Amino acid sequence: MAGLMVTRAVTVRAIVTEQLKKELIEELQGMADETQRRIDQMDFEARRYLAELQRTNLTQAMAVRKQIEAEKSKQEGAKKDILERISDVEKLELGSEFPRMTLEGAVEIAQGDNLYDKLARAEILIKDGVVVEIRNA
Repeated sequence: MAGLMVTRAVTVRAIVTEQLKKELIEELQGMADETQRRIDQMDFEARRYLAELQRTNLTQAMAVRKQIEAEKSKQEGAKKDILERISDVEKLELGSEFPRMTLEGAVEIAQGDNLYDKLARAEILIKDGVVVEIRNA
């Protein structure tokens, strides 16, 4: 009897190296910089828009200011979270394993297979982008 191909989650874990830490920090710093650019742009546009709006409708300007401040606060919170993640990455112990991403992989199931074993989460262990080990294949 023919089998059936199904997908399952495959976790990619990376062995922490100086190179991985550098890549993660650069990625996160880029995200923090982009968030700061959005905050700065929001401030610039808000000042210009609110100055114009205050001349015509002070009540609406106050409401818009509150909305802008709420969004700015949300963006600042996101930036703070990113900076905390950078700090966490800096503390990663060299040689430890770090969950990098999750992929989907195909597995064949056939009559008589233990479905739970077949669908169990597989892992790929990498070091600086090179596959070191495949677990629960």
